[in-house]
Amino acid sequence: MLYALHEATYRSTAPLTAAAHWARDFWRSPLNLAGDTDLGRNLYASADLFANLTRRYGKPAWRIDQVTVAGRVVPVACETAWASPWVTVRRFRRDPDALRAAGADVETPAVVIVAPLSGHFATLLRGTVETFLIDHDVYVTDWSNARDVPIGEGRFGFQDYVKTVIAILGSLGRRAHVVAVCQPGPAVLAATALMSEDNDPMRPASLTLMGSPIDARLSPTVTNKLAEERPFTWFQSNMIYTAPWPYAGAFRRVYPGFVQLYSFMSMNAAAHQAAHRRYFDDMVRGDGDSAEKHREFYDEYLSVLDLTEEFYLETIDIVFQRYLLPKGQLTQGDRKVDLTAIKDVALMTVEGERDDISGVGQTQAAHALCINTPDNMRELYVQPGVGHYGVFNGRRFDQEIYPRVRDFIARREAMG
Repeated sequence: MLYALHEATYRSTAPLTAAAHWARDFWRSPLNLAGDTDLGRNLYASADLFANLTRRYGKPAWRIDQVTVAGRVVPVACETAWASPWVTVRRFRRDPDALRAAGADVETPAVVIVAPLSGHFATLLRGTVETFLIDHDVYVTDWSNARDVPIGEGRFGFQDYVKTVIAILGSLGRRAHVVAVCQPGPAVLAATALMSEDNDPMRPASLTLMGSPIDARLSPTVTNKLAEERPFTWFQSNMIYTAPWPYAGAFRRVYPGFVQLYSFMSMNAAAHQAAHRRYFDDMVRGDGDSAEKHREFYDEYLSVLDLTEEFYLETIDIVFQRYLLPKGQLTQGDRKVDLTAIKDVALMTVEGERDDISGVGQTQAAHALCINTPDNMRELYVQPGVGHYGVFNGRRFDQEIYPRVRDFIARREAMG
């Protein structure tokens, strides 16, 4: 019912949104002599803010068509490397001739960035991908919006996620370095253990876990406490809704992205209100650069996707309530996930000192669980002064975190 009400609200505000667009264009028109008055600028800013708050935010484009390597611009082409109804693996192929002209290696390590499936599109990692592209052949998991997957495609739960990661790595034709950002950590670590136990030649060469809830019992955050304090039946009853018509996945039971978005925004409501107030003031002052940065951030932040009922609930159960992976009780089908089977996959963990989603200690717990990983193939890093988002994006990531991850991958490559 909530999903249908949400859609109805969007449709009912459509005339007001259209009027706001008209008013914005009217007051910004160079033919409107009153547009540059105090009244005109305030009316323009008001119309623009209303239009942005009420419009529908679709899936953002990747917008990665070049990268700078050794001071030279190298064209980048986005290709589909592997696909299923649930995910498309994007490969960002750098032009080899341009790389040679830049004096850079054409054959570089393959890095698979496993994006979160937790409410936002994989394009949230656009900056992460761009940074890794400087030195690597980059692939990223671009997860599907559950409401767009026909119900005939069946279920997609936690174990299906693990199987998908294994299938993706198996399709590459060479051992890749895997970077799991936030939510995928437990599933990717489980996939690594299963592939290692099978001596799969395509098992990861290295695994970097960034802000991941490997053991959510450690340094619990507000999010962790909510998951632990509420009974499992509460999540079943209050967080799952039916995707409505006319979506391709109509009648599929989902955890809506807008519910996740509202939850995150309510945690930092004052900060979001202040950001929109600054945006309004920037528009009135004519500070286009600051206003554009605000739009870029919220164009991404307000674009959300739905999760399947089974994946969301199984993640709550396995990762945040029963803690099966750190307890050594996680199974994949009839197989126990044995983290001691990981023996030649280098392991790096990255955490943010101020992370309010995955507290410090939750990710580095992987080191205590992977007891057979050699000491010379481990690295543990906690970045001072950053929160959850700063672990994988932004200035501190580019300047302080990424160089460590790049060097970690290079050391593993050198080992052969």
